[in-house]
Amino acid sequence: MKKCQILLTNDDGIQSPGLWAAAEALSTLGFVTVAAPRDQSSGTGRSLPLTSDGIIKTEIVSVDGKDWTVYAVGGTPAQAVQHGILEIIPGTLDLVVSGINYGENVGTGVTISGTVGAAMEAAAMDIPALAISVETEQRHHLSYSTEVDFSAAAYFTAYFARLLLERQFPKDVNLLKVDVPSDATPQTPWQVTRVAPQRYYEPLPPKRKSWDEPGRIGYHQVALFGPEQEGSDVYVLRAKRLVSVTPISLDLTSRVDFAELDRLLRS
Repeated sequence: MKKCQILLTNDDGIQSPGLWAAAEALSTLGFVTVAAPRDQSSGTGRSLPLTSDGIIKTEIVSVDGKDWTVYAVGGTPAQAVQHGILEIIPGTLDLVVSGINYGENVGTGVTISGTVGAAMEAAAMDIPALAISVETEQRHHLSYSTEVDFSAAAYFTAYFARLLLERQFPKDVNLLKVDVPSDATPQTPWQVTRVAPQRYYEPLPPKRKSWDEPGRIGYHQVALFGPEQEGSDVYVLRAKRLVSVTPISLDLTSRVDFAELDRLLRS
């Protein structure tokens, strides 16, 4: 296979160990350009805020004795993708990979995820895209913890990236969302899943005495994964302990019978 041009980003920020685990794995497939938010940007979805400054700074990051020239972008993951495609990488781009994220991105929260948002932005710009996350304890979500083992997730990053580069996917598969269990190995089976139609994390009110005090809304896991959720990303990841591979479409249209809905609206 010819050396391809791959843009790698994330939502945890340019210094994230998960990003560098992905970079090393993807370097076996092609030329990897890293353009990621300079700051922690989890939970930003596909947002393109006007408050982002768009400043791009070149940095040198050393990984396993190898120096990488990377681009720290003043913006969200989706904006990092835009700058990467429009300004940083000349010529044809073959693939965009977002991750490896600290924490699984499953259930209805996928629209909140900056990891998935970056991949969606790439897909909207007609570039094959992969969003990959590894299950972690909540305390690691906004960290650069070295307790998290990215080796299995790195393997699956390269595995599914290669498939996206080599094969023609169905028209309605705009990106792949991959979630890897914390105890996975390269031998762990994977399963194609759907997005669970349930909230995985529930928001919690800020702990403060007055609205005049700064207050951040928290969250905790509430998702159930009983047999009724079989086949969903939540169930396959949490109950079956398999790698969840979810095809995502940018077509958000409901699968309702249009004639039936039309009658309902007109009655």
